[in-house]
Amino acid sequence: MEESQTNFEMTLPGRSGVDLHLDIAGTGIRAGLASALRDAIATGRLSPGTRLPASRALAADLGIARSSVTECYAELIAEGWLIARQGSGTRVAARPAAPTPPLVSARPEPRRTPAATLVLGAANFAEFPRSAWLAAARKALAVAPHSAFGYGDPLGQPELRRALADYLGRVRGVRADPELIVITAGFADGLGIMARALHSRGAHTVAAEAYGLGLYRTLLEEAGLAPTSLAVDDAGARIEDLAGPDTPAAVLLTPAHQFPTGVVLSPERRSAAIAWARSTDAVILEDDYDGEFRYDRRPVGALQGLDPERVVYFGTASKSLAPALRIGWMVVPERLIPAVLRAKGAMETVSVLDQLTLAEFITSGAFDRHVRMRRQSYRRRRDQLVDALAQSGADVRVSGVAAGLQAVLELPAGTEGRVLHAARDRGVMVSGLSEFRQVAAGADTRVREGLVVNFSAVSDAVWESALAELCRIIP
Repeated sequence: MEESQTNFEMTLPGRSGVDLHLDIAGTGIRAGLASALRDAIATGRLSPGTRLPASRALAADLGIARSSVTECYAELIAEGWLIARQGSGTRVAARPAAPTPPLVSARPEPRRTPAATLVLGAANFAEFPRSAWLAAARKALAVAPHSAFGYGDPLGQPELRRALADYLGRVRGVRADPELIVITAGFADGLGIMARALHSRGAHTVAAEAYGLGLYRTLLEEAGLAPTSLAVDDAGARIEDLAGPDTPAAVLLTPAHQFPTGVVLSPERRSAAIAWARSTDAVILEDDYDGEFRYDRRPVGALQGLDPERVVYFGTASKSLAPALRIGWMVVPERLIPAVLRAKGAMETVSVLDQLTLAEFITSGAFDRHVRMRRQSYRRRRDQLVDALAQSGADVRVSGVAAGLQAVLELPAGTEGRVLHAARDRGVMVSGLSEFRQVAAGADTRVREGLVVNFSAVSDAVWESALAELCRIIP
């Protein structure tokens, strides 16, 4: 009489050398063994060609009658799970391949790979300073204390905060105490943290420039804040529009180089912004995303330098080095630090080793050299863009100051859509100014049309051909 239930583990000899665990349950050993073998073959644990133990040996290992094993093998051979050949023993049979799905008669057109990608967010990643970065990483790891390999400080590594305090003060005029610098996983991460901190302190609304990335407004909304639009003209954001009965608790600005229009906040409006923040106890959120890249003169200093207690300064390595690093920073007024720490959480979210490498990259002077080289390259690209458009006779104006990684080509009314379509037809991917219009009803009556051209995104060879194509399609 066969056992009613048993569990066993056996190693099947043969070319596979598989350790196989079979659970045999039921009213009969033979049926249970057959079911377990079917499952092992169907799931691939027993591959085709695997040789099974001889029926006598398996029966002895399991302590059951040899006839139970023989009948089980015979059943699986009849079903096609196993094969038995004279002198070759019993093996797992080859399983038929899954049927190939029928071909779809109407195939979609293959997606055309663009010849040049000049949209924002792209970059010529071949220019990343690999050798200098590797050298900084080796140096940083060699001198890092053992404690650096544990969980980091929620504010960020002290080495990086000290390096940034010196660099930002020297290059951007930021008044930064290392203890008031918070390392983040990029600007968006920092903005989300600050938005949650402001909301926890009772803030309800935040004004944001009428042109910018919609993602930032989404981050504000997710934190429980209501974004309102602040019109932008040739002198930057209209700070005077912040006055009124519904004064926002904060305003998000790109004063050094407005994104994407390229204008600079005028000196009068810089002073007005600080005066407004002081009189209303509000906070200015300063996005200095490409402040190092000014080509016609020395960069305008950060707004934060005028009043560190009223301005939160945001910076990032995404534009100067690469987005892949996921490193940004905030210089935070001391009174906001407790709320920021609560919003950020107790764990560091940025690689400690990358922070140490960036700190060494900055203090060694490699960062300054890299930015200087990129500044020269981007200035040349922008000059080429302006010269080519002038020679083409196109009815277009390059707006904004000579700065940053992109330029706006203002188009005649009613032509943006047609020009974008023509650019795509020629394999040039470029953004339209309308993509960045975040205007609430009545906030800005001036509707501008244009192309936002990222001239930092491609190699020199691709840039020349893309520039020629742009001149052909612009009216």
